[in-house]
Amino acid sequence: MPQLLLELFSEEIPARMQQGAARDLERMAADRLKAAGLTWDALTTFAGPRRLTLVVEGLPAATPDREEELKGPKASAPEQALEGFLRKTGLPRGQLVERDGVLFAVISQKGQSTAALIPGMVDQIVRNFPWLKSMRWGSGALRWVRPLKRIVALFDGHVVPFEIDGVASGDTTEGHRFLGSGQPFAVKDFTDYRHKLERERVLLDVADRKLRILEAAQKVCHDRGLALVDDDGLLDEVAGLAEWPTPILGDMDPQFLDLPPEVVQLSMKTHQKYFAVRDPASGALAPHFVVVANVEATDGGKALAAGNSRVLSARLNDARFFWDEDLKTGFDAWNDKLKGVTFHAKLGTLAERVERIAALAREVAPLVGADPDQAELAARLAKADLASGMVGEFPELQGVMGGYYARAFGQPDAIADAVRDHYKPQGPADTVPTAPLTVAVALADKLDTLVGFFAIDEKPTGSKDPFALRRAALGVIRLVLEKGVRLRLRGDAFGPAITMIERGGKVQRHVDKLSVEGEFADFFADRLKVLLRDQGKRHDLVDAVFALGDDDLVRIVRRVEALDAFLATDDGANLLAGYKRATNILRAEEKKGPLPSGEPVALTGAPAEETALIAAAAAAATAVDAALQAEDFAAAMTALAALRAPVDAFFTAVMVNSDVAAERDNRLKLLGQVRAVMGRVADFGMIAG
Repeated sequence: MPQLLLELFSEEIPARMQQGAARDLERMAADRLKAAGLTWDALTTFAGPRRLTLVVEGLPAATPDREEELKGPKASAPEQALEGFLRKTGLPRGQLVERDGVLFAVISQKGQSTAALIPGMVDQIVRNFPWLKSMRWGSGALRWVRPLKRIVALFDGHVVPFEIDGVASGDTTEGHRFLGSGQPFAVKDFTDYRHKLERERVLLDVADRKLRILEAAQKVCHDRGLALVDDDGLLDEVAGLAEWPTPILGDMDPQFLDLPPEVVQLSMKTHQKYFAVRDPASGALAPHFVVVANVEATDGGKALAAGNSRVLSARLNDARFFWDEDLKTGFDAWNDKLKGVTFHAKLGTLAERVERIAALAREVAPLVGADPDQAELAARLAKADLASGMVGEFPELQGVMGGYYARAFGQPDAIADAVRDHYKPQGPADTVPTAPLTVAVALADKLDTLVGFFAIDEKPTGSKDPFALRRAALGVIRLVLEKGVRLRLRGDAFGPAITMIERGGKVQRHVDKLSVEGEFADFFADRLKVLLRDQGKRHDLVDAVFALGDDDLVRIVRRVEALDAFLATDDGANLLAGYKRATNILRAEEKKGPLPSGEPVALTGAPAEETALIAAAAAAATAVDAALQAEDFAAAMTALAALRAPVDAFFTAVMVNSDVAAERDNRLKLLGQVRAVMGRVADFGMIAG
């Protein structure tokens, strides 16, 4: 079947926009082909420094014939209604079909050549493309990321002729700006297009460019006894900067290696797009770098490497200046500067925030096994580096530089580590600190953020979360679970934080503590559900445990894990079925009136299965209560498992709705007791199955 090949060739497309553009092109093309009634076998897009490419395999030569039936008014409807329907369909009265007194219009539409649809489709895509930034050039009205130079449009091997703002379609494109022949060349189809591009030193697929960069960079390092420092983000970026990427190993002045390695590596990455290199024996940074060029130099890249080395030295000299100046300044001066920096208009300055975090860290410290005095000191140092020259230049190093400066000024390692890592974890893939002092400061920092913004009604809404409160809540949850901190949502965690906020007098909205803590508990419950679901826990089990109203995060997770394991057994699955049967009976009886109250008793002449279940339910209640008191949730599930056989036997041998009122009431009490015992562990009614 025919193939569609489309290339939009322009001046350089920023690397950060390329992969998003490829996805947008895929989406927009697929939407328009579907709207035309077309199907295809495969649709693929590519993005690079100067071109967006679309190839669609297996398109039909034409859209299918269509027949649509429209229901109209009744045959007896007023003439005005009939005329309106005829205008809508464009058919004369004689072509309408009458069935059961109702008029129908059958509209037939012949298929259209696919080639005839392509110009309009491409025009709509180009004119409506959602670039993050675009420009208009010359006297034209077209907006594109950079000036659009050429359009290749081939369908079934033939040019599809059209023009967009003076740029005519054709079968001609260009190769590499420097390494190619310098002459435009014609292509016949995608295979020919890709082959000729590669001959002209253009790798179309970003995956091929990344592989070439990685393999060549690793080789130039290996040849010198070095190792490349992996950086997937940088690899993604440089793969969008060169059509024929050529890694070159350069040398840097070894004197810069006495700077913190994060500073050296970030200077390379942020300013120059260089890969760092390490000594495989020691793991430390080596005085080298890898630059990805867009040319193949005749001298093997020596001149290019030397030039880049000089530029890197200038950048690192700037970094050394910031480092040296910061070491002359220190924490007191930085903290003093924070008094003039507004954190939020309603929550005060950064200095006031530091005071709150320090007081809160002292409160949290005993809960995580940290020393309160050290926790307060670490918290007072944690935000100071925001006023340093280095963090002003490299905001990504906040916390990291604070840790280095704390050590440089003689602070113990534990405090320096707490300053360095108190922002962690910053995302689902980030590591979770476990040192007690770090956990105390990290919790205090995140809790102050959450309480403060909730107190001023800046809570997340829908997909909007400008202050990253969901991330902060997830960070608190991961810290609590990793460390096993027994932190109650409705007290331990938020009471002191609210007190700190209110004491500062910055909150404009007067907040009732209980209502705020309730909001927090609900917010954290939602975040914990998301985390557990991402870990593969069933959402209904999470809901079943949350329904109990427990607000201890560690205990909640342990309950969910124990419940998950229990329901995976035959006893668990069968007992759940018995629970649902008992609950259905009780609900049906509740509709008739109040259920009988009190404890079931062993009636004279009662079936043995009924008496056995009474005894088993009482024993299970005692065992479950003891297990829950000890927080041994596996034991609680074992106690419930003992109910499985008596429940099965009861439903097999006993008629609940006995004609004898005393028997019926006693059996309903028994089912209610079984439901209550199981309900102490989880709300089994919320569990699917």
